[in-house]
Amino acid sequence: MKKLLATLLLGVGLAFGGLNAVAQTTTEAPAAVAAPAADAAPAAEAVAVEAPAAAEAAPAEEAVKETVDKGDVTWMMLATILVVMMAVPGLALFYGGLVRSKNMLSVLMQVMVVFSLISVLWAVYGYSLAFGGEGLIFGNLDKVFLKGVTPDSLAATFTAGVMIPEFIFIAFQCTFAGITCALIVGSFAERIKFGSVLLFCAIWFTFSYIPIAHMVWGTGGYLFDKGALDFAGGTVVHINAAMAGLVGAYVLGKRIGYGKESMAPHSLTLTMVGASLLWVGWFGFNAGSNLEANGGTTLAFINTLFATAAAVLAWCVGETLGKGKASMLGAASGAVAGLVAITPACGTVGPMGAIIIGLVAGFLCLWGVSGLKKMLGADDSLDVFGVHGVGGIVGALLTGVFSAGSLGGVKGDDYSIASQLLIQAEGVVITIVWSSVVAFIAYKIVDLIMGLRVSEEAEREGLDITSHGETAYNR
Repeated sequence: MKKLLATLLLGVGLAFGGLNAVAQTTTEAPAAVAAPAADAAPAAEAVAVEAPAAAEAAPAEEAVKETVDKGDVTWMMLATILVVMMAVPGLALFYGGLVRSKNMLSVLMQVMVVFSLISVLWAVYGYSLAFGGEGLIFGNLDKVFLKGVTPDSLAATFTAGVMIPEFIFIAFQCTFAGITCALIVGSFAERIKFGSVLLFCAIWFTFSYIPIAHMVWGTGGYLFDKGALDFAGGTVVHINAAMAGLVGAYVLGKRIGYGKESMAPHSLTLTMVGASLLWVGWFGFNAGSNLEANGGTTLAFINTLFATAAAVLAWCVGETLGKGKASMLGAASGAVAGLVAITPACGTVGPMGAIIIGLVAGFLCLWGVSGLKKMLGADDSLDVFGVHGVGGIVGALLTGVFSAGSLGGVKGDDYSIASQLLIQAEGVVITIVWSSVVAFIAYKIVDLIMGLRVSEEAEREGLDITSHGETAYNR
């Protein structure tokens, strides 16, 4: 418990640590250049509506006509497919290669089945609670079981009058929920019961993912109304999942033999393949969050490319300076760190800001999986907190800095870096505390119902055989 409290304090410290140097600073940006349509709000803010707010506010004779562009629809379907590919097989292979061969299938199963479970729950009630109303923390149940949604239903985008079918908006947001829960698997890999993973994810999804998503992206949400910038999920996805994973690592305890036996990845080749699929799929994750195919989409696209490349280089340099050699595992981890950090910023910062964010994330996440991990003392099996937690916090805070027009971002004259940093830090702290508390309670509930950890004998033999009755490789 002391370590858990220390972790919470560390997360809060990281959130506020970057504020000192700019606490008294206000941005005096030149007049903003033509900004992408998405610069005014996070990507998932668009909620299914019968007519855009702009049309309601205008006189009837000046109402903007609703249009649906086939190009936008096609792009959103492609973006959704890319995010599915991030989870299955991207994340599954990335994680699978990092565990020992006797646990390969168990990780593949956990990622795939968790993603599938959350997809069904999203359709049943998740979408309605996250995007179905204007509450402070939750939406409502008006669209439970997707009630009232038809092929003709429309969802708003960031351009007045430009709409997309609500079904594709539901599907796109579903993939975010699914991969967020699947990310948690990496923290307690190789020692948890399969059924316990599923029950935990169902509880945590309901009481942590949904409210955080609504608070950040939903109309009327607390952080949305505060003006928090999170274009594609720095808080909602990465910090949220990282805290749930870290708490799980503490609650379940360390793997048998941790620190005494070799637990090296069994296939860095598969990890490289998984990281590459994640990078490609992330273009759908970030650029798709613009909900249209326009200039704003290309900004998120190019930022995703440059930030990731910068993080790979930074991680390799850091490893070379510290160990004398750059590793394949480090390059793959650096890519994920860059992708995580640019996620909240990709739609509002410029390309040079994205490169800086990638460089900072590469160095800090390398520390996160080495020095910080030793300080925390948790067996976070696949470094979910070190990469997604640290990277998410770095990205969320630096979004507040590099979105300024004077630093290449899309914000205008009235944008204050100091004020926005405070809002960003508040979002980080709320996510850290909320996710940690919900996760701890959820783990304890699952432990009471069915237990969390497999037996020592099963863990030593490997979860592939003991949990699923099959092996990844013929011997």
